[in-house]
Amino acid sequence: LPFFIVQALGAFNDNVYRQAIIGLLFYLGVSDDERSLYTTLAPAIFILPYFLFSALAGQIADKLEKSRLIVITTTMEIVIMSLAAVGFLTQSLPVLLVALFCTGMQSTLFGPVKYSVLPSVLKPEELTGGNGLVEMGTSISILSGMIIGGAVFLLAGSHGPVFAASLVIALAVCGNIAARMIPKVDAGDPGLKINWNPLPESLVVLRMARQQKAVRNAILGVSWFWFVGTVLTSQLPNYALANLGGEPKLYLLALALFSIGTGVGSLLCERLSARTVEIGLVPLGAFGMTAFLLDLYFARSGEATVQGLSITQFLQQPGSVRIVIDLVGIGLFTGIFVVPLFALIQSRTPKAQMSRVFAALNIQNSGFIVSAALLSLAARELLHWSIPQLFLALAIANAVVAIYIFTIVPEFL
Repeated sequence: LPFFIVQALGAFNDNVYRQAIIGLLFYLGVSDDERSLYTTLAPAIFILPYFLFSALAGQIADKLEKSRLIVITTTMEIVIMSLAAVGFLTQSLPVLLVALFCTGMQSTLFGPVKYSVLPSVLKPEELTGGNGLVEMGTSISILSGMIIGGAVFLLAGSHGPVFAASLVIALAVCGNIAARMIPKVDAGDPGLKINWNPLPESLVVLRMARQQKAVRNAILGVSWFWFVGTVLTSQLPNYALANLGGEPKLYLLALALFSIGTGVGSLLCERLSARTVEIGLVPLGAFGMTAFLLDLYFARSGEATVQGLSITQFLQQPGSVRIVIDLVGIGLFTGIFVVPLFALIQSRTPKAQMSRVFAALNIQNSGFIVSAALLSLAARELLHWSIPQLFLALAIANAVVAIYIFTIVPEFL
């Protein structure tokens, strides 16, 4: 329970912070160009530490006792959010961006511990359910963090900077208190000699993750999950406006449907797997994702004929229920797809290497997330694809990737 609270609060606070920065830009009345510069810069600044420090984070997580390391990372979060609070109070974007980079660094350090803790404290038959709970907690925390972070300056008015500063520090302190209640979890490899040079060590951990065919392809599957999620969530704001004809708030409904679907799908995995690491759920999840992505394209392949719809007005439009079902369905099968992959990696990886294998996963995930953002941008700007066409391409690509993974490792099918 304290571990679940720590990881959920961490994801929640990250997203409160990132959305509150956007709220501050509106509060300061900066131009659209400056806002779009931030929304382009912010994800890159947050993800850069994953490339730079994941290999180091994996080694530290294998060497140190894990509950102690979680206390250290949550203490770092208090310091980083104190710097962020200075940025909010002085309304300084450079300070906020430095704190954002540090937040990415702290998340990089926490990532390998987050998934290597579970096989140390759960029985083999509890792994799928444990991962399902963590994925559910993460997806709901991200969604609620974005909503709360986006609402800080709307609700607090002129006190927005003070409220935002207080909130991010309070959340970090709560996470640190919960971290101190986590029972002791032994180190995977206490005798490990740390290599402080990140580049060669990154290659070492990536090679380590490729030693077992099933683990290697499970890692590829998890990275593909992040690719699909990045393409979808990055397009939802414009999709809600142009193709659903909604006002900006409709984007939150679309994101909520996808996130809730992912949470429910993650929790369903334990029931569907009969409390084993059931990788037969992975093809089911993959083909379900493709089916609902295809239907989303056919449900609304062109631009909306009306604009400025509220959430209630959108739900009263013909065809809206089908779109709602598609968004929930994509999320549901995404959860069913990814949770068994995490459980497979944990059950097949030696405990002494667990954190470094998850560090390799984080490095690869970062590459897939950046690729997803760049390819989406290229498809929209260079090929002039509409957002539904992008979803159609994603559905086809998802089927191809799924068939490729399952052909290489027939065990999945």
